[in-house]
Amino acid sequence: MTSPALDAPTINILSPKRIDANEALHLFQHADLLSLGAMAESVKKKFHDENAPITFVIDRNINYTNICNVDCGFCAFYRHEDAPDAYTLTYDQIKPKIDELVAAQGTQILLQGGVNPNLPLEYYTELVRAIRTDYPTLTIHAFSPTELSFLGEKTGLGVKAVLEQLMDAGMSSLPGAGGEILHDDIRRRVSPKKVDTEDWLGVMETAHGLGLKTSATMMFGMMEKDWHIVDHLFRIRELQDKTGGFLSFIPWTFQKAHTKLEKSPRPAATGMEYLRVSALARIVLDNVPNIGASWITQGLKLGETACMMGANDLGGLMLEENVVTQAGISPTTKTIAEMCKAIHGMGRDAAQRDTDYSIIRRFPKNNTLYQP
Repeated sequence: MTSPALDAPTINILSPKRIDANEALHLFQHADLLSLGAMAESVKKKFHDENAPITFVIDRNINYTNICNVDCGFCAFYRHEDAPDAYTLTYDQIKPKIDELVAAQGTQILLQGGVNPNLPLEYYTELVRAIRTDYPTLTIHAFSPTELSFLGEKTGLGVKAVLEQLMDAGMSSLPGAGGEILHDDIRRRVSPKKVDTEDWLGVMETAHGLGLKTSATMMFGMMEKDWHIVDHLFRIRELQDKTGGFLSFIPWTFQKAHTKLEKSPRPAATGMEYLRVSALARIVLDNVPNIGASWITQGLKLGETACMMGANDLGGLMLEENVVTQAGISPTTKTIAEMCKAIHGMGRDAAQRDTDYSIIRRFPKNNTLYQP
């Protein structure tokens, strides 16, 4: 991919002709940040009018096992099965966590773990079925393309049959975990045992074909080039053109502490780089309705800024997070009042949403109590 001699302000991102990859790369490398953010805000209006609230979800990330045999170089969370702090949770250990979420008016649980070779498919289906039985209204946003690909291969059933069994048990939707950079130049270097680009996209296409909505993600700041980032966005756009199954896209930066890549000479991605990626994602992904700002990794202030440059969602209050915390990030769980105060400070209404991005409760900016 080469960047033609384009003047960024002359690129009409709202014209009937969609922005192409060379134009996107040029914008990413040469447009000033404020112009890029303004372009992203223009595209956002296609999905969310000026009076639309900035949203958040009340959720909990339950990491049911940290045992994993994939050995990703960027992960500080996984353990081998013989590690002294390796674990796999039973439903009796998981249930009190869900009770706390329900008490906090939460609507979504995110179930994710390592690729644990000791767990049969029945562990997953029985866990989902138990949660669905005890908490019939909760969204079970569960597993990842890597986990599903492993289960499909291990059982010999294939991904589609595994997904069908999980959906029959009560699984609601599929998160976009494990996307990292969707280019095998990078994946072979940082996670050679993980599903490759085509497999990740293939699991998503299969899920969409079964009616499951999913998110898509990107983790950048490892060793990729700018064009890898652009290519990742266009792979998502191409699949979305075909299936329409992605509800959202959420980028965040690689956190290197305690990982195999900790001594990498590349400096950590900056807040400015994050804002550029987030804004570019809104511009390129003209068929994905929601762009999420990852306050967990970027901090709430930077998340607010992203929401003024194309993003429309601040993610979750996150009652629990165990993955990035292992990489040195210490996110503090937010309250409804804190999220509303931050959003109101931007001059926008706040709203609690569900996993489908439907509004549950709206908190107008003139409500100084922030809490109903």
